Amino acid sequence: MVHPLITQTQIDHFQRDGAVLIKGLFKGQVDQLRRGIAQNMAEPGPYASNNEKAGQTGRFFDDYCNWPRISDFEAAIKSSPVAEVAADLMRSDRVQMFHDHVLVKEPGTSMATPWHQDGPYYFVEGRQTISFWSPLDTVTEAALRCVAGSHRWEKEVLPTRWVSQEGFFADEGQYMAVPDPEAEGMTILEWDMEPGDAVAFDFKTLHGARANTSQSRRRAFSLRLVGEDARYVERPGPTSPPYPGHDMQPGQRLREDWFPVLLQR
Repeated sequence: MVHPLITQTQIDHFQRDGAVLIKGLFKGQVDQLRRGIAQNMAEPGPYASNNEKAGQTGRFFDDYCNWPRISDFEAAIKSSPVAEVAADLMRSDRVQMFHDHVLVKEPGTSMATPWHQDGPYYFVEGRQTISFWSPLDTVTEAALRCVAGSHRWEKEVLPTRWVSQEGFFADEGQYMAVPDPEAEGMTILEWDMEPGDAVAFDFKTLHGARANTSQSRRRAFSLRLVGEDARYVERPGPTSPPYPGHDMQPGQRLREDWFPVLLQR
């Protein structure tokens, strides 16, 4: 039996398209997450960035790996049904934490979130991976956009640095160049969303977000989780997040003291 928030059809669509909308996933945690983001912006972590780019207007703040120090994030994760929904969508009996990510675009922020896949930045590989992107403001602009079926492409997309657009590490032929989904006629999934709704998508789903040309800020909380088949893998260069000193070896599950198991059925 699947969680009441979702249907078997949504699970099938997630498996087929690599992305699906889940209404009200964090509905009961919106205030907690807003408080957490306010604290995060007031007390940025070591990975925080304002993504400043010449010629761009507004502020695009992002930061990640802060749930261990921001109690509202941890409380929201543990009190929400996100782990149960993740298990159903991934078809996994095990759900393990990877990291959180905050993305805030102030009104008039002209920088779009570049098209990218999360997976190539990470030191984890597996078919059972999932990200949740949840806005904490009504979103009709600056929404998340996902390319249907891109999680099943034979080659992954080269990870790039968002501001400079340089390759995150050297490409020796295993990656494809970042495509232009609109110019290439790809099927792009995009939804109007209310606070607490969430887009669930695979680590390998190509996604991005529009600039925020509205008069309202767009706060979003993202959560990255992995399933039972996820394993540590080495990349051609440094990963993001880096997690220095993790001491994991290729083929191992992520260490549970750093990446706690949220659900085991």
